[in-house]
Amino acid sequence: MPAQPLTFVVGSGRCGSTALSQVLRQHPQILSLSELFASLEPFPLREGTLTGEEFRRFIEEPRPFTLSVMRHGFWAKLPEDSEVRQALGNEMPVVEAIAATVLPHLTDDPASLLAELRPELDVRPSGSIADHYRGLFELLGRRLGTRVVVERSGYSLRLVPRLLELFPEARFVHLYRNGLDTALSMSRYPVFQAFRFLIERAAEAGRGGPDALSVEIDEMFRDGEVDVRPILDAQVPLAEYGRLWSETIIDGLAYLDDVPESRLISVAFEDLLDQPELELKRLAAHVGVDPLAEWLEAGRAELDSNRRGAARALAVEDLTALEESCAPGMRALGL
Repeated sequence: MPAQPLTFVVGSGRCGSTALSQVLRQHPQILSLSELFASLEPFPLREGTLTGEEFRRFIEEPRPFTLSVMRHGFWAKLPEDSEVRQALGNEMPVVEAIAATVLPHLTDDPASLLAELRPELDVRPSGSIADHYRGLFELLGRRLGTRVVVERSGYSLRLVPRLLELFPEARFVHLYRNGLDTALSMSRYPVFQAFRFLIERAAEAGRGGPDALSVEIDEMFRDGEVDVRPILDAQVPLAEYGRLWSETIIDGLAYLDDVPESRLISVAFEDLLDQPELELKRLAAHVGVDPLAEWLEAGRAELDSNRRGAARALAVEDLTALEESCAPGMRALGL
């Protein structure tokens, strides 16, 4: 089976990319991988050589960072009489890293799919992380009958330099959204509450660059889960998330400068909402699939045009501070 064309959707996070993944997964020719790299932090694009079995263990091993944020930021807030708790019990289930988000996005029976993958992954020859990811994509594509691969992880602009190094043939889609709405969404989302803390800690230690977040996650969660409630409960000015968004966009655009023009398109989330058919056709052409009529119709239904403007409901003082902190990123995007 020839290698499936590979595209990475990259962005700041909280920019509408989850909604886009939901649209992409409905196309029968697309292997839509949602949060593959995010679910494997820290260092999802690690250096070195791995055997097939080592790679399989790498994508299965539950990550303490993810478990900590899920336990204290999501699970703890579920009412005891919620459908999820009623179905799963009081104790938060712990599943393999790849079976938490990636495989459920592809199938209603992720455990069976993972069981099918294990023996084939284990016998793969030693190789780089890129070799093994390509092997995983091929196995999934063969089982699901897809033609192209599209991976999308939140807060992935920082991964662009390493993705270019490992997958020089890949195409890229930069998805971005109005900075005010993005920053507001970040401030309300436990994963980004933790990210902001870790990135600030890295800056205080004089650490920067694309790997700074992975380094901090590795250091803080090296010995297992951590009680992150003080981080999630901290009262942080909204403008701090505006600054995080601006810095992410400015750094990310610099990384994207190294992507050949023919292999990069930029998509505004607001344009996806306003003219979904036009933008989805553009995306289909870029990733290499047919713009199927039924898929375009499903995409229109998935993309809710009301998913915007929440920041405009803020108090004047908060809105003004947020506008100021988002201004550098908005200028960089030409908005």
